[in-house]
Amino acid sequence: MINSCGQSKTETESGAATGAERTSQPSLGYRSAKLVEADGLQFKDLNRNGRLDQYEDWRLTPAERSQDLLNRMTLEEKAGLLLIADMRMNNEAFMLEASGETNPVTSAFNEQDVVLDKNQFTGEPLPFPVMNTVGTTKGILQHKMRRFIWRTTTAPADTMARWANKVQALAESDSLGIPVLFASNPRNHITAGSLGATGSTSIGFSKWPSEIGLAAMADSAMIHRFGDMARQEWLAVGIRKGYMYMADLATEPRWQRIEGTFGEDPQLAAQSIAAITLGFQGPTLNHGSVAMTTKHFPGGGSANKGFDPHYAYGRFAVFPGGQFEENLLPFKAAIKAGTSSIMPYYSLPKDTKYEEVAYAYNKGILRDLLRGELGFKGIINSDTGPIESMPWGVEKLDIEQRYVKALEAGSNLFAGNADPAQLLKTLKAHPEVMKYVDESVTLLLVELFQLGLFENPYVDEQKAAEVVGRQEFVAAGKEAQRKSVVLLRNNKNTLPLAKGTRVYFEEYAKTYNKMAPGPGKVYPQNYEGLTFVTTPEEAEVILLWLKPAIRPLFPADDSPLRVNLSSCAVDVTYVNALTSRKPTIMVINYANPFVIDEVYNQKTNNRFLGVLATFGVEPEALLDIVTGKSNPTGKMPFTTPVSQQAVENNKEDLPGYKEGEAYALFKFGEGLSYKQLQ
Repeated sequence: MINSCGQSKTETESGAATGAERTSQPSLGYRSAKLVEADGLQFKDLNRNGRLDQYEDWRLTPAERSQDLLNRMTLEEKAGLLLIADMRMNNEAFMLEASGETNPVTSAFNEQDVVLDKNQFTGEPLPFPVMNTVGTTKGILQHKMRRFIWRTTTAPADTMARWANKVQALAESDSLGIPVLFASNPRNHITAGSLGATGSTSIGFSKWPSEIGLAAMADSAMIHRFGDMARQEWLAVGIRKGYMYMADLATEPRWQRIEGTFGEDPQLAAQSIAAITLGFQGPTLNHGSVAMTTKHFPGGGSANKGFDPHYAYGRFAVFPGGQFEENLLPFKAAIKAGTSSIMPYYSLPKDTKYEEVAYAYNKGILRDLLRGELGFKGIINSDTGPIESMPWGVEKLDIEQRYVKALEAGSNLFAGNADPAQLLKTLKAHPEVMKYVDESVTLLLVELFQLGLFENPYVDEQKAAEVVGRQEFVAAGKEAQRKSVVLLRNNKNTLPLAKGTRVYFEEYAKTYNKMAPGPGKVYPQNYEGLTFVTTPEEAEVILLWLKPAIRPLFPADDSPLRVNLSSCAVDVTYVNALTSRKPTIMVINYANPFVIDEVYNQKTNNRFLGVLATFGVEPEALLDIVTGKSNPTGKMPFTTPVSQQAVENNKEDLPGYKEGEAYALFKFGEGLSYKQLQ
């Protein structure tokens, strides 16, 4: 079937093979390219020379096609392929802008570059201005880039699809017709928002628990189901690469990125990362896949005192508990599942056998360990800005020397700079690194061929809105939300609440450093089986949903990170006064392993009928558990410390269950169910 819009439904949904395994005519999507015929079959003449070249021949393997295309590329085209940076839709705000969008995002091109003289994350001066975001036409036709990070979360699905097709048509019009690969951070998770642009819910997409909430389900099959459903939504709008998921272990409670992990246990994280990778990619990368970028190798969870390596003071990854090998287990699972890319973190390893330089520059970590010992054959994609912004351990090297060292170490793709000028200058001055450049370009091209983008990079604009937010996906997301809720305490089996109970339901979520006094959001609407009231005095039971907010990742400073409630935007005086008034069910949304001893301790615990944990759910999911409409089955994906002092004394790489008997309030794997509902 030949068309100019999108892949045929049959091929897309079946994940038909590409390369040598394909023998039947695939669906071809094209705009300006002409078709050529050979052996009664049709192919796209992408370079417009009137004949079938090897890279245009879908009967050949991705490796064969990549080698042919590599030989046709100029130095400028190779350099452009080695960069990935932001590209914005029309009216899309710049990442991390507090003001947000003022006009609706549209499918028109945004030709504005964003050039920064300060680190976009930390605000510290840069050695030279960096083009963080590139205008569409310049990025594709002048800079020859083909990989872009797509961050828009406010555009409707059909608008996204139209924009993706326009960008692909522009790329098709260029000399070799190399298609674009759009990458995105997670889009389907309900998060606390401490990570800003690195993970948030997109309008219209099905809503699922945060990654740590998926782990709390303790259900690999459900995680795989999520990956497969989200894959279909992403595919519909033209996103073919995930900047995800995090295989880091949640062993340091103060690290602000724990919400994006699959917990503290290496085995649980490994099972989860394998399931989600297979859900998005399928058993092999194909034109129905969304390719994954597993991060942050070799594990970012063992951050010194919780400090993140976006900042110089957080550059050290430490392993005081001797758990370096355990950090590798989820990455081994991702590699076995076929992850397309792996992203090393900014950190440098402290007091290990490896060179103390950031992982993007670390030959022992990338070539010896990741490729040699673990057998990874895919793309090594740097995190955003290790060359210009976070060059830990190589600060004294100039920009050319940094590029050379990173290429020699094994980095294939450089994130965060959309201007290839410095890279081109390096390649011209250091021809000895061209073997590494060609190695990288080949890997990057193979992925494009495996994804079927050369045959058809276009999507069906009419169907995008039908697939994104499909009722089946939304319903499954709600089921996952319910499955992620953990029942931790149920005094005298009070839960589920009796029908008709009068409930004062307050969601207490305050902004870090901008706490408004008094109560949070009070829910006045009714829910089947409960009667909501607007004051505690009217209630038989208080349902208090605390959503603590750890200090955001951006901006931050080197003052100590704390996870006790009073340090995380909770007015404990208010909470204690409220819970003293009526029997209370307390629910904690655990974006981090928060310490709750300021409100839940030996003097106060008799106030609480029950304690539950959530990890990114909508109110309905919580109420379904509280009323017994659903039986709680979730299990804690990490240990919650008994006190802030226990956190201060912890070893950053040890899971909580290895920290000793006195460490835990709620243990890893803990979770109750209702006996009467079983």
